Amino acid sequence: MCRILPGAKELTIIAGPCVVESRQLLQDVAGTMVSICAEFQLPYIFKASYRKANRTSGDSFTGLGDLQALEYLASVRENFGVPVISDVHEVHEVEMAAHYLDALQIPAFLCRQTELLQAAGRSGKAVNIKKGQFAAPEDMEKAAQKVRDTGNSNVWLCERGTTFGYHDLVVDMRSLVIMRRSGCPIVFDATHSVQKPSVGATSGGVPEFIPPLTRAALAVGVDAIFFETHPDPTKALSDAATQLKLSSARAFVEQALIIHHARLKSEGIA
Repeated sequence: MCRILPGAKELTIIAGPCVVESRQLLQDVAGTMVSICAEFQLPYIFKASYRKANRTSGDSFTGLGDLQALEYLASVRENFGVPVISDVHEVHEVEMAAHYLDALQIPAFLCRQTELLQAAGRSGKAVNIKKGQFAAPEDMEKAAQKVRDTGNSNVWLCERGTTFGYHDLVVDMRSLVIMRRSGCPIVFDATHSVQKPSVGATSGGVPEFIPPLTRAALAVGVDAIFFETHPDPTKALSDAATQLKLSSARAFVEQALIIHHARLKSEGIA
């Protein structure tokens, strides 16, 4: 079981392509990210969605097929020795997905789905709950408690932006402080936070804001940074407008670590 420890000095990196497009893509991204995290001695969790269930358009790519995609994810763990995480959308998916994954992610739109949270908790896997774009940060403690009530205390909370009018999100950095009061490790989703939801047939985004928002979140204090990355985001089959280019990942992680260490020092933790 992978765990992000509250108050740990280490910064965990959760990263990978938005969706499983091919086995080779997963191997390429994982290989690069494993090397980067090894260089900086950071814990790493590989992420990719085995299926996208909430696309803007019905014509958008949703996946290769659940079992094939989950097997590709499991091959990342086998080949690189790192834990893997992916989204679950319905109760009946949890048992199947948990067989292949080390951690389960609850999508933001589903963060209040009691039965889904309970099923994820009963799986015994780590559970990363994304804060809904509509949810107040203090409400997320209730979502976490639904998992904890199953006897599973390995639950994280993830900030990914709040709806700001139509087709836009804003990140309120106060939410990181408020959610930490739950006692859960806190994750900042650096790439979905710059999304422009449902602009035309797909979601858009402003990736230029990925680095500054990440710097701000790290200065406030988080336990993990989540970001989606792809060798060529313009050709990605999902979230092409917000994924970080894989060639930029090393510099991004290096800068994140500098700010993380500066915060620890300022708080007398380092």
